[in-house]
Amino acid sequence: MTTVNLLEFDLEGLAAFCEKLGEKRFRATQLFRWIHQRGASDFAQMTDLAKSLREKLATTARVEALPVITQHESTDGTIKWLFDVGDGNAVEAVFIPEGDRGTLCVSSQAGCAVGCRFCSTGHQGFSRNLRTGEITAQLWFAEHFLRQHLKRDDRVISNVVMMGMGEPLQNYSALVPSLRTMLDDNAYGLSRRRVTVSTSGVVPMIDRLGADCPVALAVSLHAPNDPLRDDLVPLNRKYPIAELLEACQRYLAHAPRDFITFEYCMLDGVNDQPEHAQQLVELVRSTGISCKFNLIPFNPFPASGLLRSPQPRVLAFAKALSDAGIVTTVRKTRGDDIDAACGQLAGDVKDRTHAAERMAQRRTVVLHPVRAAASKVSPAPPVSQGH
Repeated sequence: MTTVNLLEFDLEGLAAFCEKLGEKRFRATQLFRWIHQRGASDFAQMTDLAKSLREKLATTARVEALPVITQHESTDGTIKWLFDVGDGNAVEAVFIPEGDRGTLCVSSQAGCAVGCRFCSTGHQGFSRNLRTGEITAQLWFAEHFLRQHLKRDDRVISNVVMMGMGEPLQNYSALVPSLRTMLDDNAYGLSRRRVTVSTSGVVPMIDRLGADCPVALAVSLHAPNDPLRDDLVPLNRKYPIAELLEACQRYLAHAPRDFITFEYCMLDGVNDQPEHAQQLVELVRSTGISCKFNLIPFNPFPASGLLRSPQPRVLAFAKALSDAGIVTTVRKTRGDDIDAACGQLAGDVKDRTHAAERMAQRRTVVLHPVRAAASKVSPAPPVSQGH
């Protein structure tokens, strides 16, 4: 008999499931706490549930984690897991410990269809969306593994960032129930301010997220103008910067934080020049959007044809934004030695989109912008990388 993995449900979904078994809502709440707060997967252990319910669950349901293919631990304490999601696909999740918090980076898709130039996941192509249970299972496994691994009884993971493999807002129907489980006080009880969805800019879904389940929002900007962003983030051709920033302004009315975080991957000679910083300043001033910038050192991989910006240039770029009154941070790279840093998560993807062929055709990139007046800068023609 086919059983249902209860990690697929948020509390409302679990209550509906229990109702079909003839059980009241409070039983669903008890069950939800056993699964998520205590990490229980054996219904026989759930001693405050009625025996009759435990017997029903034994024949209709299960609590099943994703199989772990590999686990790697960095010298800085970062841990990366590769999870098997079937049919030749695997996804990665990363735990990043810091003094006052523990952050889990979670994947939402096996691969990614957006195809950003600087992201190794995008170069692998796209196989499928993860189910709600497969998203939630990454947190369920990591939280309860880490409690044992670190010999702690209290909560280990305080922050979740949807910044692993995939574009979360292109898997919206599976994402939102998982977010609700993360936020639920009967499960992980995470603050909305401590759960972040990162998007490359799926404008309609930004609006829906604001209405359905507002959490912190990070936007992968990576360029100050449309021609450059079209090349780096192809989704920009559908939702250009002006539309994206308007959606961000609308989101702020619902957001738990009073700013949007813009992620900006620093690419040597591509988007890291003083002119680019000035364009970003003008963009922020002209829209009046409340934001902060997170500058991300690029983690090179051979297929990208791109290089990391030198650190002095990154710091000069950060200073130019800060001097203009824009809150700016430079992300500290973590887990480099286990390929767990930003943009390095790749897993194994049975690509259905011919990404390798498409990316090979796109191995041109703006290397050196034309030096023009700071008020208006035009990019140089693309230069072949010779791959």
